[in-house]
Amino acid sequence: MKNALALLFALIVFGMVTMLSGPTVSASPADRTYGEHLTDIDPDTVDWSAKDQAYWMGVLSAGQVKVCRDAGTERPFTGVYNANKADGVYQCSSCGQALFSSETKFDSGTGWPSFWAPATSSAVSEHTDTAYGMVRTEVRCGRCDAHLGHVFNDGPRPTGKRYCINSVCLLQRPTAPPKKP
Repeated sequence: MKNALALLFALIVFGMVTMLSGPTVSASPADRTYGEHLTDIDPDTVDWSAKDQAYWMGVLSAGQVKVCRDAGTERPFTGVYNANKADGVYQCSSCGQALFSSETKFDSGTGWPSFWAPATSSAVSEHTDTAYGMVRTEVRCGRCDAHLGHVFNDGPRPTGKRYCINSVCLLQRPTAPPKKP
């Protein structure tokens, strides 16, 4: 009951903040670049911290720039990965880093893809976010510093965490089917 009330309060506050902060992003496949900028490079060798806003505007969709680079958000229940149940690894749509596994994904009912743990301890970084008169914990990509979403302490076991992530910040690499002997 306590978690349900906290979730309801968070959704009401989010709705108020959304109305006050202007338009949000609706992620649709037509608005996605699906990582084309990552196909001809080795993402592990790029100095992502040297990339400026002009670079990101040239390789990401407008929706991805709004969320990943300008810390916006997409509307709840509109993201392409919210209800996705396919096995695989969720990567950063900006730099390709593995962020989350489908094994830790769960349906939080909030309208955004939710995970109870990142892929590795260095996959994401956490920062205090005091925007809109609230104190939240922002989650960013550990490699390119893209805004991903927020983490809350109302998730399932074993961590009790809910990494609430915008779909537009993610690319899913499906798990390869087992090879035949």
